Amino acid sequence: MKNIVCIISGPTASGKTSTSLELCSRLGNAEIVNFDSLLFYKELNIGTAKPNQEELNACKHHLVDIRSAKDPINAADYARIALPVVQDIHSRGKAAILTGGSGFYLQALLYGMFDSETVPVDTRDRSNKMYTEQGIEPFIAILKEHDPESHSLYHENDHYRIRRAVEHWWTKGTKFSLEREQMLKNREENSNFNRLGWNVFHIYLNPPKEQHFEIIQQRTGDMLEQGLIQEVSELLKNGFTGKEKPLQSIGYKETLQYLNSELDKEQLYERINISTRQLAKAQRTWFKKVDKNEYNPLEDQQRIVDDLENFLKQN
Repeated sequence: MKNIVCIISGPTASGKTSTSLELCSRLGNAEIVNFDSLLFYKELNIGTAKPNQEELNACKHHLVDIRSAKDPINAADYARIALPVVQDIHSRGKAAILTGGSGFYLQALLYGMFDSETVPVDTRDRSNKMYTEQGIEPFIAILKEHDPESHSLYHENDHYRIRRAVEHWWTKGTKFSLEREQMLKNREENSNFNRLGWNVFHIYLNPPKEQHFEIIQQRTGDMLEQGLIQEVSELLKNGFTGKEKPLQSIGYKETLQYLNSELDKEQLYERINISTRQLAKAQRTWFKKVDKNEYNPLEDQQRIVDDLENFLKQN
């Protein structure tokens, strides 16, 4: 079987790293390609739950520690960088294991980017003015009222897509979610995985919510014990302002608030837990419409292996 792409996705803290390493070991002829949007950055380690060096050495990893957090990567950048990586893995007769929780980056790689129309200058100016003066909150309110489907799809930290959806509403008076759905249907035939003959098996890890929140709490505690506060402090000492987009992600944003005396230590722990749980909810919502094979990572590890082996035998 050629051009195998095994996707391992799921909400944050659902066991994607351990599962990818297990499957990489079992396949024996595979390499891991990251699509977690924060693992690209070499300065961010503790707050991203980045695989340690032993884990990185256990299986060949791609697109980890490839950029400075001062030079962020968006979904279009990712698709452009990742596609030749997957093609190279396939050219050497190996399977590519795509691992991460950033659905838009995965979507960009599989399908390419949306060809969105240019926003009129007056609309973009209106957007920039409101964002500068009031932040993202009014955009979220507009989206919640006029396009609840997009509101439920985008995490509150995804300022770019929230603003684009609102700008679409202002320009056309129609929901961006409807246009997005139509574009998804239209580009299925021209997707990279169809065009390049990829054989895709999508493993989606989805632990029970209450047990998952316990895991999230444990991971937050571990990050703080491992030195998350010190990591952020060092970043600030080394020329980061804290306004860089990667540093506005969960864990880093709250730690910056702590260092600015806006939160105490207990509030920092609780705020990271709540934000992480909200992110997990948004990720679950995003992946609901994706064709996938769903598993409970706390109980289904053997079933994952069996199903993947059956897939390889049948294709």
